[in-house]
Amino acid sequence: MPAEQTLSLGESPQAEDRLNDTAMTPVIGIVDDDASILRAVRRLLGAAGFNVRTFGSAEEFLASEHLERISCLVLDIHLNGLSGFELQDRLIEAHITIPIVFITAHDDLSTRERAQRGGASEYLRKPFDEHSLIGAIGKALGRAPS
Repeated sequence: MPAEQTLSLGESPQAEDRLNDTAMTPVIGIVDDDASILRAVRRLLGAAGFNVRTFGSAEEFLASEHLERISCLVLDIHLNGLSGFELQDRLIEAHITIPIVFITAHDDLSTRERAQRGGASEYLRKPFDEHSLIGAIGKALGRAPS
């Protein structure tokens, strides 16, 4: 599937119902320009009981009507268009506080340090395992590890 195709949980009635089912269930936003990552993480987090919204770009996320409902953001650093760091900067400038779990396939010391300086909740290198991601989201949401 081409990277420019966007997968969105809202594409199916069942997905939208899950988003609206419980106001108390955290909504996790995933921003990645790789459709296969969006699909895999959406399925994983949905199976773990989270409501999930997916976005194929930082710009799509910023334009979303669901922006204020996002409890935690799983954000790729290297995106087409605005980078994950640029999205984080825009959120900070707009005084929007969303815990961020950065993910990246291009890991290096300067990238890790930049994520830490920016206040990232967690930083995961691709490929990551499901327990690492769910644990990172739990930490970002202030939940004790299980």
